[in-house]
Amino acid sequence: MRILADENIPMLDVFERHGSLRRVAGRSLDRSVLGDAQVLLVRSVSQVDRALLEGSQVQFVGTCTIGTDHLDIDYLNEQGIGWASAPGCNARGVVDYVLGAFLALAERDGVDLSQRCFGVIGAGQVGERLVHVLRGLGLQVWVCDPPRQQREGGDYVDLATLLARCDAISVHTPLTQLGDWPTHHVLGAAQLQALKAGSWLINASRGAVVDNQALKQRLMQAADIRAVLDVWEGEPLVDVELAQHCDIATAHIAGYSLDGKIRGTEHIYQAFCQHFSLSDVAQVSFPEQTLLSVQLAAHTPVPEALRLLCRAVYDPRSDDAIFRLSLQGDAQQRRAGFDRVRKHYPVRREIPDLQVQLSAPSAPLQQMLKALGISEPVF
Repeated sequence: MRILADENIPMLDVFERHGSLRRVAGRSLDRSVLGDAQVLLVRSVSQVDRALLEGSQVQFVGTCTIGTDHLDIDYLNEQGIGWASAPGCNARGVVDYVLGAFLALAERDGVDLSQRCFGVIGAGQVGERLVHVLRGLGLQVWVCDPPRQQREGGDYVDLATLLARCDAISVHTPLTQLGDWPTHHVLGAAQLQALKAGSWLINASRGAVVDNQALKQRLMQAADIRAVLDVWEGEPLVDVELAQHCDIATAHIAGYSLDGKIRGTEHIYQAFCQHFSLSDVAQVSFPEQTLLSVQLAAHTPVPEALRLLCRAVYDPRSDDAIFRLSLQGDAQQRRAGFDRVRKHYPVRREIPDLQVQLSAPSAPLQQMLKALGISEPVF
């Protein structure tokens, strides 16, 4: 079996036991690169559609990502080509990113998270996890998700209500152009103007969910909101002027935890084996955490403990600093810089991997640890 894979997918060795594996740069994938591959393993940077696959020998496509907007699913189904995505694989990594961003913005504004009203737009794999964590921390949270509201009812609000009530907003929708609730530019000029003064806005979903030009104009007109962008319209070519006006700017790495990447590979590997009826299935392993444990005094204030634990694992400000160094040179150099940051991304783990020891039982700290998804502490 001939397998072609994006070189940035980790743990690809498990596929080699089932055929010959060739690694390529995902963004360079085209018909000439595809060759005679029967299996195609991609990430979100590769567009998989008729133009790529027509006349090829591809029988299975696996994307090691949550989203599928880069796959022409109708075409794949029409041609009988098996496909699989990895829903939820990197959701926890995105939650860690958003927590880190909120903590950084709170520090810059000199406020505590409890002073903010949080709004989550999109309650899918990522948004739902984020809502669970924020509410577990005792924070006020409103959620906008029209499709889920229609299917399930529940305590959802419309977008206008969320923007009016909330001053810490995080966007987690897929990118859709059609249907009853298209998300392309769901935050356009009117919605961005409606943001309350002092609001925080985070987009770690898809770049075009937020109108980047309208956001740039909003930020340039009045420096009364803070913006965190991990995704961009037109990436890998990023609007440098917009990035300069963001408090945190990163290279589409919010979900780039090692755990999330491995889960994505594991999910696609299982789907691959099922599609080809393979019984000799290898195990995808997770390496040991670098930071093995953290000890906290039982009297540690919850806000301080929250900052310590989140930043012990991940602080997005380091990725912001690295990304800004890549925003130099001409367009070609900046495109290459964007991909270079992603290709050489350092190992990053997830907050629930931490082992925490408390000097004595503490109900507030134990509740905070539970909200973060950290196992029962050791005393």
